[in-house]
Amino acid sequence: MSKQTMGPGDLLVRTGAVVFLVGAVGTLVTVAPLLLGTSTLPTPAYFVSMLMGVGLAIALCGLLRSALAQRQAAAPRR
Repeated sequence: MSKQTMGPGDLLVRTGAVVFLVGAVGTLVTVAPLLLGTSTLPTPAYFVSMLMGVGLAIALCGLLRSALAQRQAAAPRR
């Protein structure tokens, strides 16, 4: 592991990536029965698929927070 300290927004990006991956796996699991011709899963399984969008939004908020912090640090002081 690196010794670099976490900046603002890094935790949001990591959390968003994990939530996105959970949603991606959920999407694969819910689409598989449709492609294989087996019985469909219950409705809550489809809600897990929606975590992909939620994870993407969380990660984008983290990126925005990180960019704004870097912009503030680079701004000239008056």
